[in-house]
Amino acid sequence: MAKIDEIKEHIGALKSYLNILVAIILTLGAGVSRLYISNNITVLFWIGIILIVVLLVLFIIISRSIHLNIKKLKDL
Repeated sequence: MAKIDEIKEHIGALKSYLNILVAIILTLGAGVSRLYISNNITVLFWIGIILIVVLLVLFIIISRSIHLNIKKLKDL
């Protein structure tokens, strides 16, 4: 397989991971907001907040990796 095809496949896989990550972040956000609205701020609420922050950092890392791979494609 050519180098360009390999990079394209890698970008496609990263996009799939990013889509799954966004779905998880949205689901967690809905759950945390429901806990907040019902004034049920317990350990579960704070675990949800921490998970959202961690997943957002992971989102940034994956997005940066996608952009770096796109730059590699420009160089080829």
